[in-house]
Amino acid sequence: MDLKGRHFLTLKDYTPEEIVYLLDLAASYKEKKKKGILHDTLRGKNVALIFEKTSTRT
Repeated sequence: MDLKGRHFLTLKDYTPEEIVYLLDLAASYKEKKKKGILHDTLRGKNVALIFEKTSTRT
């Protein structure tokens, strides 16, 4: 599945199949990292997390 060039801003922008694909891909990356297998997929990329609501756990 090719999602190149698309931004993840809201779930409404993706089909259920695309969301499952992204979750499976993330799980795969996490498992590979645990095994010490590195990949260059995100090399040179900037990743940002923006939280809309304040944390209640501080």
